[in-house]
Amino acid sequence: MPPKILRPLFLAAFAATLTFANSIHAAIAPAENLLPADTVAFFTVPDCNALRAASKVSPQLMFWNDPAMKAFREKFMAKLTEQYLAPLEKDLGLKVEDFANLPQGQFTLAANMNGSNGHDDIPPGIVLLLDAKDKSAQLKTNLTALIKKMTDNGRTLRTEKIRGLAFTVVTLSSNDLAGIFGQRAPVSEIGKEPKPEKPIDIYFTQYESLLVAANSAKLADTIAAHLTGGSAPVLADDATFAADKLSQFRNSPTYYGWFNGKMFFNLLAQIPEDTSEGNGLVPKFSAAKIIAATGLGNLKSASFTMNEAREGSTGIFHITAPADTRAGLLKILALPARDASPLNFIPADVIKFSRVRLDGKQAWADLQKLLAGINPQALAMVNSAIDLANTSAQEKNPSFDLRNDFFGNLGDDLVIWNKPPVGDSIKALSNPPSLVLVATPNADKLINAIKIVGGMGAPQDSSAKPREFHGHKIHSLTMRAQAGPGGTRITQPPLLMSSAAGYVAFTSDPGILEEFLRSTEGAGKSLRENAALTEAATHVGGMGNGLFTYQNQRETMRITFKLFKNAANADPTLNLLPANIRAWADFTLLPEYEKVAKYFHVSVISGGGNSEGINVKVFTPRPPTLN
Repeated sequence: MPPKILRPLFLAAFAATLTFANSIHAAIAPAENLLPADTVAFFTVPDCNALRAASKVSPQLMFWNDPAMKAFREKFMAKLTEQYLAPLEKDLGLKVEDFANLPQGQFTLAANMNGSNGHDDIPPGIVLLLDAKDKSAQLKTNLTALIKKMTDNGRTLRTEKIRGLAFTVVTLSSNDLAGIFGQRAPVSEIGKEPKPEKPIDIYFTQYESLLVAANSAKLADTIAAHLTGGSAPVLADDATFAADKLSQFRNSPTYYGWFNGKMFFNLLAQIPEDTSEGNGLVPKFSAAKIIAATGLGNLKSASFTMNEAREGSTGIFHITAPADTRAGLLKILALPARDASPLNFIPADVIKFSRVRLDGKQAWADLQKLLAGINPQALAMVNSAIDLANTSAQEKNPSFDLRNDFFGNLGDDLVIWNKPPVGDSIKALSNPPSLVLVATPNADKLINAIKIVGGMGAPQDSSAKPREFHGHKIHSLTMRAQAGPGGTRITQPPLLMSSAAGYVAFTSDPGILEEFLRSTEGAGKSLRENAALTEAATHVGGMGNGLFTYQNQRETMRITFKLFKNAANADPTLNLLPANIRAWADFTLLPEYEKVAKYFHVSVISGGGNSEGINVKVFTPRPPTLN
């Protein structure tokens, strides 16, 4: 969304939270019974009190509020106040902290078409709904103070009657709250005078205990009609939303969001095609063709839910796209229901594990169809690059064919895992040992294809022979040096490859590779014996959906603490994070990790496709140390 829309809406949303009714007359309808039928997306917290109660006992908030985090937290919050809250309070003449406990019922933020066709100057409609319940009187006092402050500052306010409700209207420019976002320079096309940005009117009113704020009279009228008994179509009447409500929102999530994919992508598909001649070197792309080829045109909706409960946090992401209409990316991402549990030889001390039952050969075929659908020239360029590689390689190996030897030998399994770093140096902590396994029917051909193609990008030692280890060959591929600071060149560790148990293994760490080759012989304890992993998996539908990941959060957070503390102590200007983040977070103030380790445990993710769509489920159990 353009900043020119976000800036005034930021002020409007805050102002909205201060304008509620004196008393409660009746239960406020849920968001879907108030939002217009052309709603593109919305986020809602059905009950802010329930969210507040759940947050107080959540491990994440308990971690943040732990006394050990006080120094780090106070400096971070001081920066937040300085950069955002102080300018906001100066503009409004009110204290933000006075309003933190005012949201009591629903909080909803939504975007809708607002009569736009996507190619005009009409901004998308934005609406805020907030139910204050028994805090209405307190908010009315704040509303009076806010209006007075705006009037005293010379801002002109007016009142408009819409459906019998009195809406206060304030006109905002794109540079309102410039103290927070900075002053905007006029934007213009090359050779044209800059267009003055249109001011935006923000309408807000109170209906019983509900605050309504919108950025257009039309949207304000629609919401007012629903509140006062009108019969205009609402989001609840949409068949796709109704189906998602039954299947995705039936368990009273703590908060959730919904996206009308069909409406959104149909709008994008109407973007006029570029008819200019171009230079012929770069393929031209049409929005309609991209949407059709990727299959996004058949995406009906997307939604997410989050449930905060005593046993842990559960998040679900769902895409509604029936199997008989899926194509392109949606077809590739709709993984079949196959076993994705840890293999017997995955070590027990792995801190991250992922397994995806993606058929590489079929995915490559689908990807080619996708490119051809977008622009045949794009596929032709890919095929030309493959043919060039074949021609070059066939000078030494006449039988080489990249399509057959590489793409034709990709199996239906991708496995990745990480081990704890060896040592506490910044380099070791930021690059823990990792291993990638790719299933293949012919490991030798796949390795040879990678060596041949890799040799085209970096000179190889032709005399180097594979190293023997426990009856397996370990191949080494020299990687191209990367550009470093001051014109230096950074030498990359070689890519190591070997095969066992129907997989080709890839890594830059010889230790984890040798451990893998030994473990396939049956020695050592396996990750699949981890009781916490097994228990958590039951909350995400098991490990047989095509995708499964596991993370030992207690250990990954230990590494993160060490990395940031060591980096900050060694060089406070180290570019591990963007400069604006480093200005806020003083990692030298982090406590010793053991003081806060009790707030972290494990997390798992499971996902795949079914006849109705694609589902991904995340579960983070409550750490047993907090029970």
